[in-house]
Amino acid sequence: MHPLHLTKVAVGCAHVETFARRVAVRADNGELRVPTRMRPKRQDELIGGALHWIIKHRIVARQTILRFEDRKDGRLDIVCSDQLEILPPTYRRAHQGWRYLAGEDAPAGIGEGGEGDGLPPHLQRELAALMLL
Repeated sequence: MHPLHLTKVAVGCAHVETFARRVAVRADNGELRVPTRMRPKRQDELIGGALHWIIKHRIVARQTILRFEDRKDGRLDIVCSDQLEILPPTYRRAHQGWRYLAGEDAPAGIGEGGEGDGLPPHLQRELAALMLL
């Protein structure tokens, strides 16, 4: 059984490098908190899945979803690992908020049967960061 995932647009980021810097600045104790207004009805299925980030209509990175926590302002935090996995870009329409992504529809990571698997890992990461894979 595949885990359930989410997709979310990295608002204000034009490049995966910019987003990676944002994550590094906002991370605290190995976690990144992503606030949202809407509570996922399938929240229990999402724990252990991933939050896939969209930049320029491409899924380019993901982070593991650790848990969900209520905030004092009535919103909800999606608590993710601060480890950002760069992915070969996969087309996805932009949207507001988040959307569910079935496990079988999630893009393969580097070394998981995606494009460029015959290349050395450092070159795969660089090409994926430039959105060339």
